[in-house]
Amino acid sequence: MRLLPSCSLHCLNDEGHQPAGPPASAAPLNASVAFSRRHPLVPVALAYGLGVLCGWKFPLPLAGLFMVAGALTVAALGLPRRRGWLLWPLLVSLGWTNMGLRSGALSPVDLRVVAKGAPELVTLRARLTETPTLRVFEREERESWRSHAVVEVESLGRRGEWQPATGLVAVTTPGVLGANFFAGRTVELTGILRAPRGALAPGLFDYRAFLRWQGIWFQLQCADPNDWRLAADSFQPGRPPLADRFLVWSQRILARGLPVEDEELRLLWAMTLGWKTALTDEVAEPFMRSGTMHVFAISGLHIALIAGILLAVLRAVQLPRGACGVVIVPLIWCYTAATGWQPSAIRSTIMMTVIIGGWALRRPGNLLNSLAASGFIILLWQPTQLFQASFQLSFFVVLAIALLLPPFENFRQRLLQTDPLLPDELRPRWQRWLDWPVRFLTVNFATSLAAWLGSLPLIAHYFHLLTPASLLANLVVVPLSGLALMCNLGALVTGDWLPWITDAFNHAGWLFMHWMTGFSQWTTTLPLAYVHVRAPTGFEFFAFYTTVFLLVAGWFWTDGKRRRAWGILLSLSAIWLAGELRTRDDARLTVLGHGANAVFCDAPGRSRDLLVDCGGESAADFLVKPFLRAQGVGTLPHLALTHGDLRRVGGFRVMTREFQPALTFTSPARARSPAYREALRQLEADPARWKTISSGDQAAGWHVLHPAATDKFDRADDSALVLRAEFHGLRVLLLSELGAPGQRALLTRGGDLQADLVVAGLPEQGEPLGDDLLAVIRPRLIVLADAEYPAAKRAKPALLARLSRTGATVLKLTETGTLTLRCHAGSCAVLTVDGRQLRVLAR
Repeated sequence: MRLLPSCSLHCLNDEGHQPAGPPASAAPLNASVAFSRRHPLVPVALAYGLGVLCGWKFPLPLAGLFMVAGALTVAALGLPRRRGWLLWPLLVSLGWTNMGLRSGALSPVDLRVVAKGAPELVTLRARLTETPTLRVFEREERESWRSHAVVEVESLGRRGEWQPATGLVAVTTPGVLGANFFAGRTVELTGILRAPRGALAPGLFDYRAFLRWQGIWFQLQCADPNDWRLAADSFQPGRPPLADRFLVWSQRILARGLPVEDEELRLLWAMTLGWKTALTDEVAEPFMRSGTMHVFAISGLHIALIAGILLAVLRAVQLPRGACGVVIVPLIWCYTAATGWQPSAIRSTIMMTVIIGGWALRRPGNLLNSLAASGFIILLWQPTQLFQASFQLSFFVVLAIALLLPPFENFRQRLLQTDPLLPDELRPRWQRWLDWPVRFLTVNFATSLAAWLGSLPLIAHYFHLLTPASLLANLVVVPLSGLALMCNLGALVTGDWLPWITDAFNHAGWLFMHWMTGFSQWTTTLPLAYVHVRAPTGFEFFAFYTTVFLLVAGWFWTDGKRRRAWGILLSLSAIWLAGELRTRDDARLTVLGHGANAVFCDAPGRSRDLLVDCGGESAADFLVKPFLRAQGVGTLPHLALTHGDLRRVGGFRVMTREFQPALTFTSPARARSPAYREALRQLEADPARWKTISSGDQAAGWHVLHPAATDKFDRADDSALVLRAEFHGLRVLLLSELGAPGQRALLTRGGDLQADLVVAGLPEQGEPLGDDLLAVIRPRLIVLADAEYPAAKRAKPALLARLSRTGATVLKLTETGTLTLRCHAGSCAVLTVDGRQLRVLAR
């Protein structure tokens, strides 16, 4: 729902209707009352949405919620004079109740009741709610395919014993499933049933929350397509659903006349048909960075364009308004059904139905009221949509367009206004020629700016991106996407019965997509085209939207309100600055789990930030890189490679490509690891970015304790860099995977090794943290950076017992996941990814 709603909605006001408002002669009203009268459905939607939020934050027994809602309903019906006041708590209670009804485990055979908490091998008998989709992943320059599906469970089997069960389950399977598995069929699936995995590190995508807001609480991991089979004793639909058949037919039609199936064609399929297989991470990245990824969602852009085309055709044949609405609304719902009932398409179609319905009934145009009505309908149908990123982005973008575009348009008209006393024919010809292109560019820029401002904090929160280039990119990409979509729709209409016209449409659509791709990639090369940022805090969300509201309301230019507006702005700025000053000296040490073998130190100020190791190539690409992006890291000031282990330095190429480390530290030891040698060869080519460090040196504020320049060991683990730093009086020691010979050398060298917190990996031979070394360090907290695979890297119970006997708290990453150590004002809190506090160390 970006850019086009303003353009397409203007065509619905072709008979001069203006937004509803109070008559000029009306008595002065309170501002909130006047707003409610102009937009009556806005407070209704807000009250109901507040109830949905309460239902998520404060879940209560359903019986009590129903009693409260029922009592308020009876009171509202029986007390007409109090009905206006009772309506608002009634709406809140309805939203609260609906949220509890849709998210609670109501059935005794709900999977949340039947399934065990731990992962287990089960067989599910279930109905496919959708046809499985394919995702393509590139890992270590190899392509792999994975099938995804959602099934509605009917029963669950353990060791041949079946029991009833209900609930939705997300199923992932390596490989490509057969064509006989499609929506509506009943299947039996064997795999590991578990709760979906949450975010792997702070700021990363939370798959568990993503599924939860869709009503999915479990995930089934199948080993391969052989774990799928059709249920023998169930009725099976003989043909795939209409949406599947339409997709196959449409892909064939849109490929007609084109020589090969290339990236442009696959992107056309994605944009027109909602075919997501084409949108791999590599393909999507330039569109994400240029802020044009929204054109590939079946959303407001598509629905508004289709409605606009249909409206133009029907009005051209002089069909009356009511008849236009009767024709257009079913057709856009047919398009939504044909593209697979995607949630974004359903939201957009509901909103367009409300707008077209009001226009067909000759109601005054009111975009804000229509937006509230569609939001209210959607949340009645599925209240959990309120927490989905796509819902929030769609509605905030349209809300921003509705609120910001009118003042932007007024400013644009004043800026470009010509002399009203000068007849148009007396103006210079070049000015008249420029009228249309200037109007087109400025109107679209104003719309793009409004949408960008409305979505800016949400884009930063979900994607950790700030994309100024989108203001330029959308001026070109959105019109091109509209032309490409029109070509595709034309090709689908002409199909096989006018093949030469279909071929022409397809070639034109391919060209427009080629230009879209090229322009999006070009805009990402501009200076400050995009910036990676951390997610804004709740206060920053509030401050940003409050400032935007004050600007929209005109408080900064109204004599009676200017002083209050500046007072609010200065107060918000002071609160934000106080928070920044309070945390300015904080240090964060993040120990990445899940086999990443990396530690990131976010020290006070960017100049002392340090990444210690970067994991293997796969871990660097899929975990370390997105984690650093989520912290707002664009370039790395410092990177340390502790030793020549593939699982610790294999991702060096990814780090240099994505983050261009200003300075990389290595030990003087040589290693047999090909990955480490390749990293050294890259560093030798740019010696200004490389520094060899040994015992006694400093590295980004860390003291180097090991190895000495003269040390020589048979194993790479024993020559690993050992680093120590102090934050707010608390000492942190990073031992990497130091083996027994290296530990003895460290002890022999002497010096002060005491530390409050130790992070250690598991060496290839022996154990970390021998008793002699522990006696010298005297740690209060030990973090073991172990991993599930290979088994040798998993901390054994005997090791945990030995370390615990020292009195220190021992945490291992295979149990806790990624840990963040936040040091502030003489204390250090140990936090998990979901914010749980495990331990606090005081100075």
